[in-house]
Amino acid sequence: MSRVTRYISRQIAVSLLAVTIGLAALIWLTQSLRFIELVLDRGLPFSVFLELTGLLLPSFFAVILPITTFIVTLFAYVRLSTDRELVVMRAAGLSDWRLARPALIVATVSTVAGLVLQTWLVPVSHAAFREWQFEIRNQMAAILLQEGVFSSVSNDLTVYARLREKDGTLRGILIHDMREPGAPVTILAERGVILPGANGPRVILLNGQRQQMERVVPPRSPPGTPPVPQLSVLAFGENSVDLARTGKAEDARNRDSRERFVGELLNPDPEEGLLERDIRKFRAEGHGRLASPLTAFSFAMVGLAAALATGFRRHGGGLTAMMAIAAVVTLLALGLAVGNLAARDNRFIPLIWLHAIGPGVVAAWVLSGAPGWPRRAPPVPSDAPPLPRGRRARLAPRAAQGASR
Repeated sequence: MSRVTRYISRQIAVSLLAVTIGLAALIWLTQSLRFIELVLDRGLPFSVFLELTGLLLPSFFAVILPITTFIVTLFAYVRLSTDRELVVMRAAGLSDWRLARPALIVATVSTVAGLVLQTWLVPVSHAAFREWQFEIRNQMAAILLQEGVFSSVSNDLTVYARLREKDGTLRGILIHDMREPGAPVTILAERGVILPGANGPRVILLNGQRQQMERVVPPRSPPGTPPVPQLSVLAFGENSVDLARTGKAEDARNRDSRERFVGELLNPDPEEGLLERDIRKFRAEGHGRLASPLTAFSFAMVGLAAALATGFRRHGGGLTAMMAIAAVVTLLALGLAVGNLAARDNRFIPLIWLHAIGPGVVAAWVLSGAPGWPRRAPPVPSDAPPLPRGRRARLAPRAAQGASR
């Protein structure tokens, strides 16, 4: 590896590491705000918050790595051009592909890292994240209950306790349960205690009343009479309510697509009984997992084509950089559209690969000297005196030899 390659590679690699970590930290801060309530309001330890939100980082890195690779590559070469370093390197006889070699090395490393993230680390971390969510919603529901607060154990289950004694006994309990569609239940009890169960915590209620709104047909009504709402009240000495929404077996059967490996997405198990719509979605996501890391290399090629193929510009390459950024933003929007289209109809899956590889192929064609593409040769310095045409032709090879030495 030459000095020029090491020099440019070091700049790109350090910038890529700093920008990727900084952008991922910013996204982590914005996304972790929705979990801070678990620590501030519900008494969970801060280590749980860090572990829960830390499991989201691999998916952040997988998404932003192609973008940061493009940004760092583009602006590194624009800076080299602005500082006239590319002029000197070209005068020494380096071609565009030789100048692009450092960025291609870093882009290859980014592609390999993205492939590891998408095929292994993202499904593993997302599965652990879902497991933590299950534990907090079900196994740790007892911790989430606070005295004097209407605690939402889930979206359709609310528990209130007027007092919570040191031994865990609850007094003045109100439970509003809407887990059964069309039949909400409200339970009032003098006291109760939370005990562990097979599917999660269970609260044992003593001396209370159960109120349920049901729709029934009035007795001795003519046929065809629509049911009317009726409140049924039942007094009890002891009753029990499961605070867990589902059991672990059911939760495991409904695994999210992001916690499945690529092999499971491309070839779903027929015994799971998945709907055809879900199978199409899984296959499209499997191809997207394999193709998305290649966008890091393609986007880097777009940045190289914009920075190198347009040659030297005396007033900087701001317009070229903006055009390249607009092109990549358009490619990102097209990627979302292509992914949704392939999820609805698997015949469009080849478009996922075309979107990942096509920009890199076009950029390589431009970088190789596409016919008609605007290029500018390095200009003569403005402070140099004008030379006769013949003398300039004789001195040009000498200047190139001196720069190479």
